[in-house]
Amino acid sequence: MPVRSPNDFDSAFKAMRGADGLLQADGALFLTHRARLVGLAATNRLPVIYGIREMVEVGGLMSYGPHLSDQYRRAATYVDKILKGTRPADLPVEQPTKFELVINARTAETLGLTIPPTLLLRADQILK
Repeated sequence: MPVRSPNDFDSAFKAMRGADGLLQADGALFLTHRARLVGLAATNRLPVIYGIREMVEVGGLMSYGPHLSDQYRRAATYVDKILKGTRPADLPVEQPTKFELVINARTAETLGLTIPPTLLLRADQILK
């Protein structure tokens, strides 16, 4: 569902009624309004997999993606190099190397979902 502003959230969730689940794309808009989005998913009893753990920390079901704190630390090293005179074009492009799976057990229980034990074993963190 295309969402361009917070005004689109309600209509997007309304259009998804009856869906079995949702994979939410990442972006500053979603991170900024994470509590509202997680609340809408809960109200609509829609299991959602997010790309960042911050969504799970406010009640989302689960996330799998790069660790944002690690990404920010890596960005800081780039800023440091640029401020010391390195041309940005001379810096290599880096991709995330650390990914994490975070599961909110309370949300799974609220949604009536049983998380398979094999998935729980692979989780980097289980929030209760």
